[in-house]
Order: sequence, then C-alpha cells, then structure tokens
Amino acid sequence: QVQLVESGGGLVQPGGSLRLSCAASGSIFSIYAMGWYRQAPGKQRELVASISNSGVTNYADSVKGRFTISRDNAKNAVYLQMNSLKPEDTAVYYCKADGIATLIIGNPRVDYWGQGTQVTVSS
Repeated sequence: QVQLVESGGGLVQPGGSLRLSCAASGSIFSIYAMGWYRQAPGKQRELVASISNSGVTNYADSVKGRFTISRDNAKNAVYLQMNSLKPEDTAVYYCKADGIATLIIGNPRVDYWGQGTQVTVSS
C-alpha cells in the first residue's frame, strides 16, 4: 500500500507558526514531486507549495515569503513551515505525492493524497 500521513496541524493565533509534516510509505511507486494543497469550507482546493526531487519549489502567491516547503528524499517526507499565519490560511491541508508506479505494467504516473490536517488561525 501507499500511504501519506500528515501531522502538525492545530490551532494557532494570527502571526503564529506551525510546521506540517508528511511522510510517504509504500514500495510500488517512485516519488518525483511532493506538495501541499489546502481547502477551506466552500472553497476550491488550491496548491500551496510543491517541491521536486531536484529541489525546484513553487508557491502560491498568497504564501510567498511566509511559508517554506522542504523535503527529505531519503525519508520520502515533505514539510511545510508556516510563519506569520493569517486567518485566511485556515483550511484543511493535504499532502500530495506524484510518482511512477514501478511495479505496474507500463509504469504509469500516479498521485496519492494524504488524509488532511486541520489548520485553524484564530484569536
């Protein structure tokens, strides 16, 4: 099985910080990129940040300068350091992994999602 498990969410006051973690497990796919998405109630799921195996990062304009994505390729883990949090950052944050299913005929591209972790920014 392939699993992504997020942790680190919680309640924080505006201006505070949180660090999200996501660890991927499974032997049937090779990860080439990981990222974080978020979805607030009644809103579309949106990309927050992503990082490739080569270290190329991408951030939503709304989080640039405040959030930092990083990864540990050896552990198949990705992290999101969130600083200067704002109420509008409140959402469920999902980890996503993109990879290649190495044990499936044709080696198709696959993606997996974590279960989500709630981040609430409120006073």
